Formats: sequence, C-alpha cells, structure tokens
Amino acid sequence: MPCPTRFIATGCILAAFTASASAKIERVVEKSFQVQSGVHLTVSTSGGEIRVVPSSDSVVKVVAKEHIRASSEADADAILQKLDLVIEQRGNEVVATASYKDGVGFHFGGWPPVQVDFVVTVPRRASVDLKTSGGDIFVGDLDGAVRARTSGGEIDLGKIGADIDASTSGGDVRLAEGGGAVRLSTSGGNISAGRVAGPADLRTSGGDVKIDAVENTVSAHSSGGDVRAVFAGPLKGDCLLSTSGGEVRATVGERVGFRLDAATSGGDVNAAGITITIERGGMGKSTLSGSVNGGGPVLKLRTSGGDIVVAARKDA
Repeated sequence: MPCPTRFIATGCILAAFTASASAKIERVVEKSFQVQSGVHLTVSTSGGEIRVVPSSDSVVKVVAKEHIRASSEADADAILQKLDLVIEQRGNEVVATASYKDGVGFHFGGWPPVQVDFVVTVPRRASVDLKTSGGDIFVGDLDGAVRARTSGGEIDLGKIGADIDASTSGGDVRLAEGGGAVRLSTSGGNISAGRVAGPADLRTSGGDVKIDAVENTVSAHSSGGDVRAVFAGPLKGDCLLSTSGGEVRATVGERVGFRLDAATSGGDVNAAGITITIERGGMGKSTLSGSVNGGGPVLKLRTSGGDIVVAARKDA
C-alpha cells in the first residue's frame, strides 16, 4: 500500500515544517479610562480568555495580550494588520473587542493566527457583558450584573451582587455567590454554586449540579449526572430538582413545611428524618408524595436512573 504510506509521510513532514516555521510572538496593548460608579464593561474576543478583576479605584484598565503565530516580528506585524482591536470608552461604558478580519474560507491548522486575551480591572460596582468563542471566563467579586458566554471554556464567578446569566458549550460553571437572579448552563460540564439568594435556573447536559445554599426558588436539571441542593431556609416557592441519569438529593430544615413530590424510574425514594403525611407511595419505594410539616410550596424531585434522597437538617 505505497500511496497511503507516502500520504502519511507527507503529512508528517508538513506538520513538522509548520511547527518549525512558526513561533508564538506576544504583544501587549494597555489602555486606562476614568469612569463613574456603575460603569458597564463589554468584552468580546475570538478564542481568547477573559479575566475581570475588581478594584476600589474609579478606573477601568484594559490589558489586551496578543498571542501571534508567526515566523518573525515582520510576519507578526502583517498579521496584526488584519486584527480589528477596539478598546474605547463610550460615555460610562468601556468596550474591548478583538476579531480577525480574514476569516473566510478553509484554513489549515489553528485559526485565527492571533488570539487575544483580555485582563480588565474594573470598579467593584461595575456590570459586565463578556463573550469568547473558545476561552475561559473569570470574574472576581462584583456588585453589578454579569452576562458571560463562551463556546468552549470554563466560567468561574466570584461573589456577584446582581443578576447572573452565564453559559458555556463545553466546560464547568462555578459560582461562589449570587445576590440576584441566577441562570447557569453548560452543555458538557458540571455546575456548582455556593449561596444563591435569588431565583435560580441551573442546567447541564452532561455533568453534576450542586448548590450549597438555596435561599429562593430553584430549578436544576442534568441530563447525565447527580443533582444536589441544600435549602438554607423555608421554600420561597415551588422548586424542581431533576436528572435523567443520576441521584437527586435535597437537604431541608427539619421544621420546614412543603409538599414533597418525588418519583424515580430506576431507584428508591428515601426520606429519613422528615415528618410527612404520605399521600402516595412510601419510604423505600419509587414514589413518595405528601405534606411535610403541614405542607407549603411543592418540592418536585425526579430522576430516571437513580435514587432520590431527602435529608433533614437540624434548624438553628
């Protein structure tokens, strides 16, 4: 089979030539802007990382780190001619965007030839809108709202005081604390959240969901992992925890009143330590429904492939 052998050899030579003919050259662009309280930051980049760092100053500092695949400084200059890099202030908004103009047609190897990471320092009261097509997003502790989108990276959020809307197509999502409404989603990773004070909607197609302290309503779903939530106080409204392929575990205060509606297609329902008036099913069976401590909002628990556990936590 000489032809395939020659083809493989040619491919190897081409790959070796490509690796030796190019190197990574880095350039840095920095700009700073004096802003007022409540500034809004918009960042967009193709394939790069976005990192937002809070500060106590009334200044937004943008650092754009350009990673260029080029064989020389002259080649890097030519590549950067096609990079549309915008860093500017528009009233009380700061905009930082990076896009490569020559994106039409088939391209061999990594594309585009320049990747731009943004590191932005903002006042703590800032709100942000962040988007990258393939990198990670990191946001420190902010009082403002956060919107974050990435097509292939992780999202890591600190303590956020306002509403959060964050999604990724291929990584984990982590939130330390959310003070407003929270929407977190991923198509291929885990979701973990600490304290969540507002209404929460968390969804993953391929991982686990874990919430340490639910203080409002919650809807959490996984298509292939476990779903676990700890309710920090009384249920503020109807809540749903569901999965198509794992265990569901809800931890509630021992004196909290609610209506339990639990059902599994592939396991048992266990509810040790709670006081329930059973209306349907029973302990250790596939369904368990009834009023807990006199009733209240509905806690609906569903799984198609695992057990359901309702655990009682001693009230403070």
